[in-house]
Amino acid sequence: MSMMTWTEADTVRTVPWHSESATPAPTRIMVADDRMNAETAYRLACEGTALLWRGDYHNARQLLQAMSRRVDRKAPGPGDSPAESFRLQRRARNHRARVLGKLLVQLEGDHALALRRAPDVRQACDDVYGQSGEPMLIALTELLGVLGAAQWREKGVQIPALDATIYPHYGVFSPIRGEYVDLVAATPLPALHRTAFDLGTGTGVLAAVLARRGVGQVVGTDDSPRALVCARENIDQLGLAGTVDIVGPALFPEGRADLVVCNPPWLPARPTSAIEHGVYDQDSGMLRGFLAGLADHLEPDGEGWLVLSDLAEHLGLRTRDDLLAMIDSAGLHVIDKTDTTPRHPRAQDASDPLHAARAAEVTSLWRLVVSL
Repeated sequence: MSMMTWTEADTVRTVPWHSESATPAPTRIMVADDRMNAETAYRLACEGTALLWRGDYHNARQLLQAMSRRVDRKAPGPGDSPAESFRLQRRARNHRARVLGKLLVQLEGDHALALRRAPDVRQACDDVYGQSGEPMLIALTELLGVLGAAQWREKGVQIPALDATIYPHYGVFSPIRGEYVDLVAATPLPALHRTAFDLGTGTGVLAAVLARRGVGQVVGTDDSPRALVCARENIDQLGLAGTVDIVGPALFPEGRADLVVCNPPWLPARPTSAIEHGVYDQDSGMLRGFLAGLADHLEPDGEGWLVLSDLAEHLGLRTRDDLLAMIDSAGLHVIDKTDTTPRHPRAQDASDPLHAARAAEVTSLWRLVVSL
């Protein structure tokens, strides 16, 4: 654990640094309060100086918004190609996260936030960090993410295919893009569907859909401990614990199944935070792992369902030939493919530098079987 040391009121203080995205501890820190203006804060943050906030909580949020506006003034335009536009946008987002992440707050040993007009953040922080018993410094952006996740966890996400609500946890990808859930809910099941595996189960939503569709026994896996806890809680509250078993951390469980479903992250790029693991799959690692291991985990006449967006293809990050070559080299072939178009707002946002790729995006369910 990294320690941060600074002088405050003629006293040397040392407190542990914590970052859920594994951001290194800042090397310089100074105390800031309501007298700090946005221009100075932005300049110091760009130079790498962290600002430990001791003023009003709502003023800190306003300062963060003002810093955000200054970062966004330098947002890049489109590149010479979709892939270059994507790289520029990723670099800009990473820079934005680094700059805004320099505004820090201190959580006390019980996770209380000792700032004027601060909300009670203790339960939300306990859910994410556990009960540490000692103070720690975190980025205000991270705290806001923790509080936002607590609201999602309380409110939940309505899933029409289940006629029920799924409750995401912090760091677990939320099923707000329902098209991939609808594909799994509508595609005809194999003739034999006694057993199914849901790889990378996340909130457990697809495992629940398969169980509700009549699969006799479903096993969901994930490599994230948080996702495993989240999925188990959702499966329990849906009353499906007798049908769905959540195991891991792992990609494949032991044994074979009549149906193996995988909805891997769609973009082959390096994730920079826990939540980004639901979107970015470095070097298509999970996709390749699913395809390579599928034949050894299917029952005779079983099917693999790959649910995948083609956004990576429109961005020039992976070609359709690349995907088909992966399928072929794994000893598999495609027996059917069902397509749907995304319904999320960004697909209609013409101001987005990646709009052309997002507008052309198609999400598909590929039905795969072992080649004879």
